[in-house]
Amino acid sequence: MKDTMIGVDLAKRVFHLHVASMTGEVKDRKKLTPDQFRRYMSDVPECVVVFEACGSAHYWSREMLALGHDARIIPAQYVKPFVKRHKNDRNDAEAIVVAAQRPDMRFATVKSEDQQARAVVFRTRERLVHQRTELVNALRSALYEYGHVFPVGIAHLKKIEELLQNPHCDLPTLVVTECQDLLAQIAEKTERINAKKTLIKELAKESDVARRLQTMPGVGPITALAVEAFAPDMAQFSCGRDFAAWLGLVPLQNSTGGKSRLGKMSKMGQADIRRLLIIGAMSRIVGRARHTIPDDSWLGRKVAAKPKMLVGITLANKMARQIWAMLTKSQDYRDPALVGAA
Repeated sequence: MKDTMIGVDLAKRVFHLHVASMTGEVKDRKKLTPDQFRRYMSDVPECVVVFEACGSAHYWSREMLALGHDARIIPAQYVKPFVKRHKNDRNDAEAIVVAAQRPDMRFATVKSEDQQARAVVFRTRERLVHQRTELVNALRSALYEYGHVFPVGIAHLKKIEELLQNPHCDLPTLVVTECQDLLAQIAEKTERINAKKTLIKELAKESDVARRLQTMPGVGPITALAVEAFAPDMAQFSCGRDFAAWLGLVPLQNSTGGKSRLGKMSKMGQADIRRLLIIGAMSRIVGRARHTIPDDSWLGRKVAAKPKMLVGITLANKMARQIWAMLTKSQDYRDPALVGAA
C-alpha cells in the first residue's frame, strides 16, 4: 500500500511539490524544473501523485503512470477551498494534497494521447468556426455603415456577393475592395472548416464508439467525436442521470429545510458536449422534423405543451442518459417507442 502522497503545482518552468504521508504529515517540500521533477519521480518509491487540472496535467499523469505511480487529477475548484491564506505555488501544492486526502473527493479521469489528439481536432474546428463568424459579422457591420442591412447567418453571403458585384453599387470603391477581401477570407475559412469536418467523419468511422453513438437521432460525427474526446469512461457514472448532471443538463438546486427548489439548467459541466446535444435535440423538434413526431409519443406531448427550447433541453438530458446506457451496455440506439411496443 502506498504510504506517500505528492501534490504537484504545475507550471511552465518550475514545479512546486508538497510531499506528505497518507495521514497528512509533511515530509518534504521541493521546487523543481520539469527535468528535475522527472528524475526525482523516477527515483522515489511508488506513491500517489496528484495534479491540479491544467494544460499539461494529463501529460504528466501519463508520465507518472509509466513510472509506476498512482496519478490523479483534481479539479481546481475542489482545491481552492483548502488554500491557506495567501495564494502562491507553495500553498497550492499543499492544498492539492489536503484536498486529495478527503475520502469523498472526486478526481478527473486521465486522458489518453488519442483522446487528447481528437480534442485538438475538435478545438481547431471550433476555433475556425468562431473566426469565420467574426469575419462575417465584420462584413455585415461594414455594409451597415452604408445603409445595407443583411440578416444574421452565413447563408446570406450570396446576397452580399451580389451587392458587391453590382456595377451600380452605391458603395465607395475602397469599401467594395475591403469587403471582397473579407469574402475571400471567409471562403478560405470555410474551406478549412470543411476539411476538418471531413477529417472528423473519417475519425468517426474508425471508432466503434463513434459509430454506435451516431445510431441515435440528433447525434452526428462532431457530437460523437466530442463525447469520445471529452467524456470519461461511462463506468464512472452509476446511472445515466449522473452523466447528464456531469454535463450540466439538470436543474440547478437551491433546496433547504427539506424542501426541493429546482431552477434553471445548472450548466455545471462539459460545455461542448452539452451544447452539441442541445443542438441535436433541437434539430429533432423544429422545422420539418417536427411533423415526423407522433402526437401520442412522449416527445409529441412535450412539444405540444411546452416551449421548444425547454423541450430541447429536456430531450438533450434524455439523450445524455441514453448515451450512457448505449456505452455501458455496448448496444446501438433503440427507439423507446418501438422497444415498448415490442
